[in-house]
Amino acid sequence: MSLKNIISQQLGIKDNQILSTLNLLSDGATIPFISRYRKEATGGLDEVQIANIDDLYKKLLTVEKRKEAILKSIAEQGVLSDEIKNKISLTWELNELEDIYLPFKPKRKTRASVAKENGLEPLASIILKQTNIKLENEIIKFLNDKIENESNAIQGAIDIIAENISENALVRDKLRKLFLHDAYIYSKIIKGKEEDGEKFKDYFDYNEKIAKCPSHRFLAIQRGESEGYLRVKVFPNEDLAIEMLEKIFIKAQNESSEIVKKAIKDSYKRLLMSSIENEVLALVKEKADDEAIRVFSSNLRQLLLASPLGQKRILAIDPGYRTGCKIVCLDDKGDILYNETIYPHKPQEEKVQAIKKISSMVDAYKIDAIAIGNGTAGRETENFIQQIKFSKKIQVFVVSENGASIYSASSVAREEFPQYDVTVRGAISIGRRLMDPLSELVKIEPKSIGVGQYQYDVDQKKLKEKLDFVVESCVNAVGVNLNTASKHLLTYVSGLGPQIAQNIVDFRKENGIFTSREELKKVARLGDKAFEQCAGFLRINNAKNPLDNSSVHPESYSVVNKIAKDLNCDLSELIANEEIIAKINLEKYVTEKVGLPTLEDIKEELLKPGRDIRKIIKVFEFSKDVQKIEDLKIGMELPGIVTNITNFGAFVDVGVKQDGLVHISNLANRYISNPNDVVCLHQHVKVKVIDVDALRKRIQLSMKEFDNESNNAN
Repeated sequence: MSLKNIISQQLGIKDNQILSTLNLLSDGATIPFISRYRKEATGGLDEVQIANIDDLYKKLLTVEKRKEAILKSIAEQGVLSDEIKNKISLTWELNELEDIYLPFKPKRKTRASVAKENGLEPLASIILKQTNIKLENEIIKFLNDKIENESNAIQGAIDIIAENISENALVRDKLRKLFLHDAYIYSKIIKGKEEDGEKFKDYFDYNEKIAKCPSHRFLAIQRGESEGYLRVKVFPNEDLAIEMLEKIFIKAQNESSEIVKKAIKDSYKRLLMSSIENEVLALVKEKADDEAIRVFSSNLRQLLLASPLGQKRILAIDPGYRTGCKIVCLDDKGDILYNETIYPHKPQEEKVQAIKKISSMVDAYKIDAIAIGNGTAGRETENFIQQIKFSKKIQVFVVSENGASIYSASSVAREEFPQYDVTVRGAISIGRRLMDPLSELVKIEPKSIGVGQYQYDVDQKKLKEKLDFVVESCVNAVGVNLNTASKHLLTYVSGLGPQIAQNIVDFRKENGIFTSREELKKVARLGDKAFEQCAGFLRINNAKNPLDNSSVHPESYSVVNKIAKDLNCDLSELIANEEIIAKINLEKYVTEKVGLPTLEDIKEELLKPGRDIRKIIKVFEFSKDVQKIEDLKIGMELPGIVTNITNFGAFVDVGVKQDGLVHISNLANRYISNPNDVVCLHQHVKVKVIDVDALRKRIQLSMKEFDNESNNAN
């Protein structure tokens, strides 16, 4: 069976769609480009389907490479039979492949290998057959200067049988399934670590069926083990495992059968149990990693696609107590105009002076909105700002600081603002996040943004690949302003990358703004292939050709020009004119290269050229009655903002410096399997306080009483 057929079977996608997708990928096309501009070739596959094809193809190539290595190793040993070759060719799971290879795998000296060297392999075969013979008469034949007595001979035979059992592919497969289905995971606190390991208290003496252990719990237990607080084991009922093995190998009830039973027990306890445990832990870890990465990816996508305020003049505040609040004023392009520090909070409490400074800056720099970081002193700063009477209406927004400190100390921030310290850079980042979250957040390593669960415990390579894919997907879904985008944002545009992104920025500096997409071809190292991949995702405001500010790809400009000509109008008259666009007969423009899917996309884009897929931002206000966790009372109904989503529920900020948990069972008055079905990041919700533990800083909330789902942005 070809790789294409295997992918088709596993993903439920037609062979021809897979072949076209793989050809496009091998030709250097990116996933965003394929999903947006090659719908005819793929049959309309979306980004997730294309990514799944790409991932599975790479996985199968890895298996194929391993097969070749195994076949070569067995062949070099001179024992490669047609049967083994056929088994290997039909196997596409790495665990099964390694099971087949295990008996042939070069190994260090074992008890079984010593017994074989001493000539006991024929005796092991005789015993394993379990025929009704006088075993004593057979054993005598194998006694020599190394095997001095019957006991030594039997033990050697047991060692050989035990190892053979442990290397049996059927045995390993059945045991693996038994572990996955019936084994329990046990965790115990390491003696003397009780105090330091307090955060793992729930797992000091814990057990649960491994099959029912959710990913977040498994990763928490594993973290406790890796940090040296917990001892963790996974195993099923021993009698159940040995009974299963006996059903495979016990063929009679005689003297030989009793020896085989001893070998089975020895094989399980000495060789199989720990080996299968490690395999199962690896499998469960991989599954938990995938689930954690899926949750993180979903949260990251929502965060990156958060509502932008747009090009407004912003006064941004990075709040603080003793060191003061860092203030920056930004123009509508996000460039810094002025910075200052005020001290409205204790210990200085210079409120009057701070009010004068803020009012003066708002007027002097024609500020449209104020952005306040939600970290230390954030709530107090918000209350302080809302007390100021400005000369015009000023919107006040609380902005997430997740990752801002990492950005402000990064080489990216130093390169952008070498003349400012980390506190000023942090304030600039807060202001820019309000203007355009996507453009600012791409400068931070995705896993540092802090909207996942156990992101530092999962496979880091896989995490980076998935999160980079999410960033690339979001950037290209929104589109990028070619004349204002930073190098970091351009890096994620389809077909570009760090070097070409830098070349675009350099070209702008030397030649001024781009006036057409065609000018991209003058950028160093941006060849025809890169142009094909990136052009449709780059926008140019006020371009000579209005299509340059849309998602219509340059390769389709001739089609749009023909449509305009047939309708007797100019491009500028056609764009956004619903009456004229309604007259277009798309069937008339179908060609071998341009099908209906592309034409339908073009028509949609003509109706709303350059449309931002993100929602309009809304101002949010916390309840003025609560400032700290001690203010919370059971039964209170409060406004809140969703700050993180996990498999077990959603965390909501109600303005007390400690997020509360809405457990999945309290998200709605119906069964919920996925919290993302009900809530999304930064969603404004109403919650009810159902429990408060101020000492442990734990807040339990409920959304059951309110209709929050209608606001879900997903």
